[in-house]
Amino acid sequence: MTAQKGKDLLLKVSDASGAFVTVAGLRTRRLALNADSVDVTDAESAGRWRELLGGAGVRRASVSGAGIFKDQASDALLRQIFFDGLLRDWQIIVPGLGALAGPFQISNLDYRGEHSGEVTFDISLDSAGALTFTAI
Repeated sequence: MTAQKGKDLLLKVSDASGAFVTVAGLRTRRLALNADSVDVTDAESAGRWRELLGGAGVRRASVSGAGIFKDQASDALLRQIFFDGLLRDWQIIVPGLGALAGPFQISNLDYRGEHSGEVTFDISLDSAGALTFTAI
């Protein structure tokens, strides 16, 4: 895979009709995939080396981004999802790789503004169910 432009990593959320819309004006984005390990080491483990149980840990994904809202509609959509505490389907498009999709909850939504600049926001999402990956 060749180098990709960071701006091509897209974050999309399903709206009330179920259609995916791109979240507005993200300038930075981050996707993290994690899995807990289950330690099954015992007194008979070879050389007392740690042993892990494959496929037993909890898997999760977190997504974060920062940027500006492109319009009032995108601001209103994210704000409403947050205040309602809704789980929504999201798509994270990784250029040249594929799309990660599934339910996420907004765990953080921050607004900030500089005296001589625009209002910006930070958003964090936590996975809330099974995710799928589709290669592009």
